[in-house]
Formats: sequence, structure tokens, C-alpha cells
Amino acid sequence: MGFLSLSSSSSSTFFLLIPLIFPLLTLTTSQSSLCRTSCGDIPINYPLGIDDGCGSPYYRKILACSNGQLQLRTPSGTYPIRSISYSDPHVLLSDPFMWNCLDGNNFRPTRPFSLDTSTHFSLSSLNDYLFFNCSPDHVVIAPQPVFCDRFPNRCDSSCDSASYLCRNLPECRSALASGTSCCSYYPKATESLRIMLKYCASYTSVYWRNVGSTPPYDQVPEYGIRVDFDIPVTTSCLRCQDVSKGGGRCGFDTQTQSFLCMCDEGNVTTYCKGTVSAVSVAGAMGIGAGIWYYLRKVKAKAPVTHGVQSNENRLF
Repeated sequence: MGFLSLSSSSSSTFFLLIPLIFPLLTLTTSQSSLCRTSCGDIPINYPLGIDDGCGSPYYRKILACSNGQLQLRTPSGTYPIRSISYSDPHVLLSDPFMWNCLDGNNFRPTRPFSLDTSTHFSLSSLNDYLFFNCSPDHVVIAPQPVFCDRFPNRCDSSCDSASYLCRNLPECRSALASGTSCCSYYPKATESLRIMLKYCASYTSVYWRNVGSTPPYDQVPEYGIRVDFDIPVTTSCLRCQDVSKGGGRCGFDTQTQSFLCMCDEGNVTTYCKGTVSAVSVAGAMGIGAGIWYYLRKVKAKAPVTHGVQSNENRLF
């Protein structure tokens, strides 16, 4: 009778511990199923991620997917992403505040685009910036070849009024009315862009898209902002992605930001094939052993009452 009484108490203990066990077992559940691989028709691959813990921590919480629209978050705002290239790592953005062909001479209020310099994103050197109706009292506006010949030390500070892009606006060569000035200038920092916009009516960004033709016709200008990014290559990620080792997805622990290999069966810190099940089983065995040890301690300390349960020997 005493054994039956103690077994009942142990069973109660076990069932009360179940809510504590399952969260631990959940830790081995795969996070890869939570990592979306696309937003709209744009693929999301390493090192980028739109769900926390996916991709590289370098790009944590920078991308967002809202109603099928992929967006990039920057200090100056949130911008729609048109496409992503992983072979030539860059994203192409559109800025709805920038001038476009439909605006013509209607120069709407705009704001300078900026990036967080602490991230692994950077403005591409393939971007060109066109400024419209700038004040000649505050901005040096001149045909750059002539200006550079006369002032070589100040060449990069002038806004080129004879640039190819001003004479051939992409998609709308004659969108600007006569009398509207246009010049091309590459700001070296957000502050210089902000100063330019202080004295210019508006601006737009043009990037040069590679079309794979024979130079010099291998690039065509299009409106948008090209932002380059780095792809951190680590042995852990390469091993995780190796198809022969299970073909996992690279991610990170959201608490410690340490590397995680995300597998269909569960998350591990190495690679998927033949590892996840071992981690899960080991975890379950460890938890089971802990419970078994705890119940043995309870049994050893419990007073014998010949099946009579009193307030003194209650576990709970």
C-alpha cells in the first residue's frame, strides 16, 4: 500500500513537470520552417532574411515583407525593393519621393536617401544623381570637363551640367521644359546630399544596369538606387548548406546571435545530416534522466505511511 501511495505522488509530480518539459523539447524544433524564402516574387537567400533568426545577424531586422512587398529599412525611411541579385550582391530600390519622368517640371518635396553606415550595406558606385534647378549662388554648376581643366583640385565639387544623363534622361529624354537646369553630381556622404537638396528643387538616382552586351554598350541607365551588400562566407555556413550534409539553412540564435544550422527536423550548431535526431534524442534522454533522478530522490526521502497520505508527506 505504501508503494501505491508513493507512486501516485510520483505520477502527480511527473504530470506537473510536463509543462516544463515541452518548452525544452520545443528548443529542438526547426526554425527553418519559420524562415520565408521569398517575398512576392523576390527570393530571400542567405545572408538576407525577413524573419528574425534567419540569414546573417549582420542584416537583422533590415528587410521587411508587407503585403507581398519587400522593403528595406534605412534611417531615412522604408523603401520598396524591386529586385535582389546574389551573384552580383546588390538590391535595387525605388524611392517614391525622388523625381520621375511623370513629374516633368513638377518638383515635389523630397528627402535625402541615407544608409546606416554600421550595416554591411553600401551605396553602389554605379549610381549617378541628377539635381534639378539648383541655385547657382550656392552650387557650382558647370560643364565638368571644362571646369576640371580649369580647377582640377575642385573637380569633384562641381555639378556637371553637360552630363550624358542630363542630355538623355532615361525613358523620357525631353521630360524637362526649356529653362529647367539639370546637373549630375555624386554625393560622397549623406550630409553633402542634404546640402545639395537644400539648394536644389529636387533630385533623382540613376543606376547603370549591366545587360551583358559588348562594351561600351554593356550598361543602360535606369531610375532607382543600387545598394550593394556583402555575403559573409563562413565554414559553418558552407557546411550547413552542403547538400551532402543535409542542405540546411544558415541562421542565428536570436538571444546570443551565435550560428545555427536550420534543418527540417530541428536546429543544430553544425550540420543537418545525422545530427538533429541525435540532438533531439539526447535532449529528451537528458530531460528524462533528470526526472528519473528527481523522482528517486523523492522516493528516498518520503516517509512510509502504509498507504495513508497525510499533510506531512504530500509533495504538492
